Amino acid sequence: MSARTARTARTARTRLLAASAIALTAFSLTACSNGNGVRDEGSSAPARSSAGSDGPAAGSGTTAKPAGTGTTGGTGSGSANGSKNTGTTTGGTSAGSSGKTGKGSTGGSGTSTGKTGTGTRNVACDASNTRTSATAVSRPLNHLLLTVTNTGSRNCDLTGYPIARFGEAQSVPPVAEETHPQAVVTLTPGESGYAGVLLSSADGSGANGYTAKTLEVGFGKSRGVPTALPAKGVYVDDKLTVTYWQQTLDAALSY
Repeated sequence: MSARTARTARTARTRLLAASAIALTAFSLTACSNGNGVRDEGSSAPARSSAGSDGPAAGSGTTAKPAGTGTTGGTGSGSANGSKNTGTTTGGTSAGSSGKTGKGSTGGSGTSTGKTGTGTRNVACDASNTRTSATAVSRPLNHLLLTVTNTGSRNCDLTGYPIARFGEAQSVPPVAEETHPQAVVTLTPGESGYAGVLLSSADGSGANGYTAKTLEVGFGKSRGVPTALPAKGVYVDDKLTVTYWQQTLDAALSY
Protein backbone atom coordinates (compact mmCIF):
# COMPACT_ATOMS: atom_id res chain seq x y z
CA MET A 1 0.00 0.00 0.00
CA SER A 2 1.24 3.39 -0.84
CA ALA A 3 1.69 6.13 1.70
CA ARG A 4 -1.12 8.15 0.14
CA THR A 5 -3.57 5.31 0.48
CA ALA A 6 -2.61 4.77 4.14
CA ARG A 7 -3.19 8.43 4.97
CA THR A 8 -6.59 8.31 3.32
CA ALA A 9 -7.61 5.27 5.37
CA ARG A 10 -6.51 6.86 8.64
CA THR A 11 -8.37 10.03 7.83
CA ALA A 12 -11.56 8.06 7.13
CA ARG A 13 -11.28 6.14 10.40
CA THR A 14 -10.69 9.36 12.36
CA ARG A 15 -13.74 10.99 10.82
CA LEU A 16 -15.85 7.92 11.52
CA LEU A 17 -14.79 7.84 15.17
CA ALA A 18 -15.44 11.56 15.53
CA ALA A 19 -18.87 11.22 13.98
CA SER A 20 -19.69 8.34 16.33
CA ALA A 21 -18.54 10.36 19.31
CA ILE A 22 -20.61 13.34 18.25
CA ALA A 23 -23.69 11.14 17.83
CA LEU A 24 -23.25 9.55 21.25
CA THR A 25 -22.76 12.94 22.83
CA ALA A 26 -25.87 14.34 21.21
CA PHE A 27 -27.91 11.36 22.32
CA SER A 28 -26.65 11.68 25.88
CA LEU A 29 -27.47 15.37 25.97
CA THR A 30 -30.95 14.75 24.63
CA ALA A 31 -31.71 11.93 27.04
CA CYS A 32 -30.32 13.74 30.07
CA SER A 33 -31.71 17.17 29.34
CA ASN A 34 -33.60 17.21 32.69
CA GLY A 35 -30.42 16.53 34.62
CA ASN A 36 -31.84 13.43 36.29
CA GLY A 37 -31.08 10.73 33.81
CA VAL A 38 -33.46 8.30 32.23
CA ARG A 39 -35.17 5.56 34.22
CA ASP A 40 -37.52 2.90 33.00
CA GLU A 41 -40.77 3.64 34.83
CA GLY A 42 -42.59 0.70 33.35
CA SER A 43 -46.01 1.05 31.85
CA SER A 44 -47.84 4.22 32.59
CA ALA A 45 -49.99 3.95 35.74
CA PRO A 46 -53.56 5.19 35.42
CA ALA A 47 -54.26 8.45 37.17
CA ARG A 48 -55.55 8.03 40.73
CA SER A 49 -58.83 9.60 41.62
CA SER A 50 -60.52 9.71 44.97
CA ALA A 51 -62.69 12.17 46.76
CA GLY A 52 -60.48 14.70 48.48
CA SER A 53 -57.18 13.27 47.01
CA ASP A 54 -54.50 14.88 44.87
CA GLY A 55 -55.46 15.46 41.22
CA PRO A 56 -53.42 14.16 38.26
CA ALA A 57 -50.11 15.84 37.72
CA ALA A 58 -50.04 18.40 34.92
CA GLY A 59 -47.37 18.19 32.30
CA SER A 60 -45.87 21.39 33.59
CA GLY A 61 -44.98 19.65 36.87
CA THR A 62 -47.53 21.54 38.98
CA THR A 63 -49.90 19.76 41.36
CA ALA A 64 -53.43 20.89 42.22
CA LYS A 65 -55.67 19.69 45.03
CA PRO A 66 -59.38 19.90 44.47
CA ALA A 67 -61.70 20.72 47.41
CA GLY A 68 -62.42 17.70 49.53
CA THR A 69 -65.82 16.16 49.16
CA GLY A 70 -65.60 13.38 51.68
CA THR A 71 -67.61 13.50 54.90
CA THR A 72 -66.82 12.03 58.22
CA GLY A 73 -69.19 12.34 61.05
CA GLY A 74 -71.02 10.79 63.85
CA THR A 75 -73.83 11.54 66.12
CA GLY A 76 -74.14 10.94 69.77
CA SER A 77 -76.04 12.02 72.78
CA GLY A 78 -74.51 13.29 75.95
CA SER A 79 -75.08 11.33 79.08
CA ALA A 80 -74.96 12.03 82.78
CA ASN A 81 -71.40 10.70 83.03
CA GLY A 82 -70.10 13.55 80.87
CA SER A 83 -69.54 11.80 77.50
CA LYS A 84 -69.05 14.13 74.53
CA ASN A 85 -70.85 14.14 71.20
CA THR A 86 -68.76 13.61 68.10
CA GLY A 87 -68.72 16.35 65.49
CA THR A 88 -69.26 16.24 61.74
CA THR A 89 -66.86 17.35 58.99
CA THR A 90 -68.06 18.27 55.51
CA GLY A 91 -66.14 19.82 52.61
CA GLY A 92 -63.21 20.89 54.72
CA THR A 93 -65.32 22.55 57.44
CA SER A 94 -66.24 21.03 60.72
CA ALA A 95 -68.84 21.62 63.31
CA GLY A 96 -69.31 19.86 66.57
CA SER A 97 -70.75 20.25 69.95
CA SER A 98 -70.23 18.69 73.25
CA GLY A 99 -72.77 18.55 75.93
CA LYS A 100 -73.82 16.86 79.03
CA THR A 101 -77.30 15.79 79.62
CA GLY A 102 -78.73 13.65 82.27
CA LYS A 103 -80.99 13.61 85.16
CA GLY A 104 -81.19 11.57 88.19
CA SER A 105 -83.33 11.24 91.11
CA THR A 106 -82.86 10.17 94.56
CA GLY A 107 -85.33 9.40 96.89
CA GLY A 108 -86.84 7.15 99.29
CA SER A 109 -90.01 6.68 101.17
CA GLY A 110 -90.80 5.34 104.54
CA THR A 111 -92.51 6.15 107.76
CA SER A 112 -90.96 6.22 111.15
CA THR A 113 -92.97 7.25 114.15
CA GLY A 114 -92.14 6.96 117.79
CA LYS A 115 -89.05 6.73 119.92
CA THR A 116 -87.35 3.60 118.61
CA GLY A 117 -87.22 4.56 114.92
CA THR A 118 -88.29 1.08 113.82
CA GLY A 119 -89.65 2.40 110.50
CA THR A 120 -93.17 1.11 111.27
CA ARG A 121 -96.26 3.09 112.18
CA ASN A 122 -97.21 3.05 115.83
CA VAL A 123 -100.43 1.45 116.91
CA ALA A 124 -102.98 3.13 119.17
CA CYS A 125 -102.92 2.41 122.87
CA ASP A 126 -106.15 0.65 123.88
CA ALA A 127 -107.48 -2.04 126.17
CA SER A 128 -105.83 -4.80 124.10
CA ASN A 129 -102.23 -3.64 124.59
CA THR A 130 -102.24 -1.73 127.90
CA ARG A 131 -102.91 -2.13 131.58
CA THR A 132 -104.65 0.65 133.58
CA SER A 133 -104.51 1.40 137.29
CA ALA A 134 -105.99 4.12 139.55
CA THR A 135 -104.21 5.47 142.62
CA ALA A 136 -105.45 8.04 145.17
CA VAL A 137 -102.81 10.65 145.96
CA SER A 138 -102.43 12.97 148.92
CA ARG A 139 -101.23 15.92 146.90
CA PRO A 140 -102.87 17.71 145.30
CA LEU A 141 -106.01 17.23 147.38
CA ASN A 142 -108.94 15.22 146.03
CA HIS A 143 -106.95 13.86 143.10
CA LEU A 144 -106.73 10.43 141.50
CA LEU A 145 -103.84 9.32 139.29
CA LEU A 146 -104.54 7.07 136.31
CA THR A 147 -101.58 5.08 134.97
CA VAL A 148 -101.54 3.30 131.61
CA THR A 149 -98.69 0.87 130.84
CA ASN A 150 -97.87 -0.50 127.40
CA THR A 151 -97.99 -4.29 127.64
CA GLY A 152 -97.57 -4.92 123.91
CA SER A 153 -94.49 -5.52 121.75
CA ARG A 154 -94.82 -2.33 119.68
CA ASN A 155 -94.88 1.37 120.42
CA CYS A 156 -98.36 2.75 120.95
CA ASP A 157 -99.71 6.29 120.88
CA LEU A 158 -101.74 7.40 123.90
CA THR A 159 -103.98 10.08 122.45
CA GLY A 160 -106.81 12.19 123.83
CA TYR A 161 -107.91 11.83 127.41
CA PRO A 162 -109.41 9.06 129.57
CA ILE A 163 -113.10 8.33 129.13
CA ALA A 164 -113.77 7.80 132.83
CA ARG A 165 -117.12 6.55 134.09
CA PHE A 166 -117.51 6.54 137.89
CA GLY A 167 -120.14 4.30 139.50
CA GLU A 168 -123.56 4.60 137.84
CA ALA A 169 -122.98 8.04 136.30
CA GLN A 170 -124.76 8.60 133.01
CA SER A 171 -122.06 10.94 131.70
CA VAL A 172 -118.31 11.17 131.75
CA PRO A 173 -116.32 14.07 133.22
CA PRO A 174 -115.06 16.85 130.94
CA VAL A 175 -111.37 17.44 130.15
CA ALA A 176 -109.36 20.47 131.22
CA GLU A 177 -108.34 21.93 127.84
CA GLU A 178 -105.36 23.75 129.27
CA THR A 179 -103.67 20.40 129.90
CA HIS A 180 -103.41 19.49 126.18
CA PRO A 181 -99.83 18.21 125.56
CA GLN A 182 -97.63 19.71 122.86
CA ALA A 183 -96.93 16.30 121.30
CA VAL A 184 -98.56 12.90 121.09
CA VAL A 185 -97.72 10.71 124.07
CA THR A 186 -95.93 7.62 122.73
CA LEU A 187 -95.28 4.61 124.94
CA THR A 188 -92.57 2.09 124.19
CA PRO A 189 -93.17 -1.48 125.43
CA GLY A 190 -93.21 -1.38 129.24
CA GLU A 191 -93.47 2.43 129.44
CA SER A 192 -96.31 4.26 131.21
CA GLY A 193 -98.40 7.37 130.56
CA TYR A 194 -100.54 9.31 133.02
CA ALA A 195 -103.68 11.36 133.54
CA GLY A 196 -104.93 13.21 136.60
CA VAL A 197 -108.50 13.33 137.87
CA LEU A 198 -109.87 16.15 140.01
CA LEU A 199 -112.52 14.25 142.01
CA SER A 200 -114.19 17.11 143.87
CA SER A 201 -113.72 20.71 144.88
CA ALA A 202 -111.24 21.33 147.67
CA ASP A 203 -113.34 24.07 149.27
CA GLY A 204 -116.63 22.15 149.35
CA SER A 205 -118.26 24.29 146.64
CA GLY A 206 -119.16 21.29 144.53
CA ALA A 207 -122.68 19.87 144.36
CA ASN A 208 -124.32 16.52 143.74
CA GLY A 209 -121.54 14.64 145.47
CA TYR A 210 -121.52 10.86 145.97
CA THR A 211 -119.09 8.02 146.64
CA ALA A 212 -118.14 5.89 143.62
CA LYS A 213 -116.78 2.41 144.12
CA THR A 214 -116.37 1.35 140.50
CA LEU A 215 -114.57 2.87 137.55
CA GLU A 216 -114.29 2.13 133.85
CA VAL A 217 -111.60 3.79 131.74
CA GLY A 218 -111.91 3.89 127.98
CA PHE A 219 -109.62 5.10 125.14
CA GLY A 220 -111.37 7.22 122.55
CA LYS A 221 -114.40 5.35 121.30
CA SER A 222 -113.28 1.97 122.58
CA ARG A 223 -115.19 0.22 125.34
CA GLY A 224 -114.05 1.09 128.84
CA VAL A 225 -112.29 -1.51 130.96
CA PRO A 226 -112.92 -1.95 134.72
CA THR A 227 -110.24 -0.26 136.80
CA ALA A 228 -109.98 -0.95 140.53
CA LEU A 229 -110.53 1.91 142.97
CA PRO A 230 -109.48 2.06 146.63
CA ALA A 231 -111.64 -0.27 148.73
CA LYS A 232 -113.57 2.58 150.39
CA GLY A 233 -114.28 4.18 147.03
CA VAL A 234 -113.72 7.84 146.09
CA TYR A 235 -115.91 10.89 146.65
CA VAL A 236 -116.86 12.84 143.52
CA ASP A 237 -119.04 15.89 142.86
CA ASP A 238 -119.89 18.07 139.87
CA LYS A 239 -116.34 19.49 139.81
CA LEU A 240 -115.13 16.15 138.49
CA THR A 241 -112.57 16.84 135.70
CA VAL A 242 -109.83 14.85 133.94
CA THR A 243 -106.60 15.90 132.18
CA TYR A 244 -105.27 14.81 128.82
CA TRP A 245 -102.90 11.87 128.81
CA GLN A 246 -99.40 13.05 129.75
CA GLN A 247 -95.91 11.70 129.28
CA THR A 248 -94.95 12.30 132.94
CA LEU A 249 -96.59 11.90 136.34
CA ASP A 250 -95.81 15.48 137.35
CA ALA A 251 -97.57 16.87 134.28
CA ALA A 252 -100.65 14.77 135.05
CA LEU A 253 -100.91 16.08 138.62
CA SER A 254 -100.23 19.74 137.82
CA TYR A 255 -103.95 20.57 137.38
